[in-house]
Amino acid sequence: MIYMLTQEIAREIVKQTTLRLNRNINIMDEKGTIIASGNPDRINQAHFGAIEVLKTGKPLIIHEQDRHHWLGVLPGINLPIEFQKVIIGVIGITGDPAELKEFGELVKMITEMMLNQSFMAEQLEWKQHLKELVFEDLLRETINQHSIDQRLNLIGVKLEPPFQVGILEIKLNPLKKNEVIQLLENVFDIQHTLIGFLNVNRVFILTSTLTENLMKQKMNTAIHQLIAKRFSLRVGMGSLAESELYICHSFHEAESALLLGDDNQSLTTYTEVETKALLDRIDDRTKQQFQERILGSLSEKLIETLQQFFLSNLNIGECAKSMYIHRNSLIYRIKKIKEITGYNPQKLNDAITLQLAIWVKQMQRKV
Repeated sequence: MIYMLTQEIAREIVKQTTLRLNRNINIMDEKGTIIASGNPDRINQAHFGAIEVLKTGKPLIIHEQDRHHWLGVLPGINLPIEFQKVIIGVIGITGDPAELKEFGELVKMITEMMLNQSFMAEQLEWKQHLKELVFEDLLRETINQHSIDQRLNLIGVKLEPPFQVGILEIKLNPLKKNEVIQLLENVFDIQHTLIGFLNVNRVFILTSTLTENLMKQKMNTAIHQLIAKRFSLRVGMGSLAESELYICHSFHEAESALLLGDDNQSLTTYTEVETKALLDRIDDRTKQQFQERILGSLSEKLIETLQQFFLSNLNIGECAKSMYIHRNSLIYRIKKIKEITGYNPQKLNDAITLQLAIWVKQMQRKV
């Protein structure tokens, strides 16, 4: 693979080396044209010393007395820039060759090291892009298996059932995208997992070969590590999918878990909100009519009391304790709720109806 020396990379090399050496640096491409320089006026000019280096593959030292041999060239050292044993450009350092000899090779080494780092970063970016494309393909109604397999082979990932999708919603992110991906890939098996960004603040994790419990354990590990780095986040997890065809269902379940889960809970699984998810499929008008008819004119105070009562498993003593109110005060509120709605929160069937109405009301607030 031939790696091109771009102007962007060349400018960065000139910037970094000029700062350290306080010397004018020129970077020439594979044709001998100056693409970056400490002297902006020389950009896009041909450098005849560089052309000679490209022809011979050897360094060219130009002394003051030799300048007339090379049109427009100043005294200095010109060294070939190599990438994977191929010369892709030339670096020229202006100055007295006698003074430059001691650090010319060092500049060449630093330049080639920066090129390698840039290449590795581009490779990682390319692989990451492929992972996100594969995930997009897996969410389509019709899957092109051949295309997916080709891309997975290129990035060295093998997906095998069961599959499961998790979505991280990040509210506060102190790291760069690649650092977030790296942290998550350190937790999950990257040979059997796809991780990438859905948008600016959402990350998908598609695992394969893991049981639901193991996926949950790893997700909790990732959450703890992210919180330790001052992240603010919530995670939704879909259920297991036994076929690639159902990965899209696990994804939508993870979205539902995020939407319908408790905002104060770091991790919500789809099974925890499945009843709410079924409610969410009902049309908006029906839901609105239902919650208005059931809850009527209940105050927010009484709705909160109901919710706490249900969270306490209809236990009056436990509920009163959790709300820091007297038992008799709670009994009075429950009686008031029965009077207003016609439903008795202490009876199971009535409690189910009231709970469903509260969930519908909460869902409408989130939309």
